[in-house]
Amino acid sequence: MDKDKADGIGRQVTGSLKEAIGKVTGDAKTQAEGQAEKQDGERRADPDRPRDRR
Repeated sequence: MDKDKADGIGRQVTGSLKEAIGKVTGDAKTQAEGQAEKQDGERRADPDRPRDRR
């Protein structure tokens, strides 16, 4: 497993936890942050996504 995939999976887990906490507490901001972080993790974990080549 490469570093990008591991980082992406970690962000997915963190985002899922934030999203769940936001739902339980009724905090829409935390829930939205969790959704965004989870989506970012899904993109990072995707092996076919283009990488920045700066």
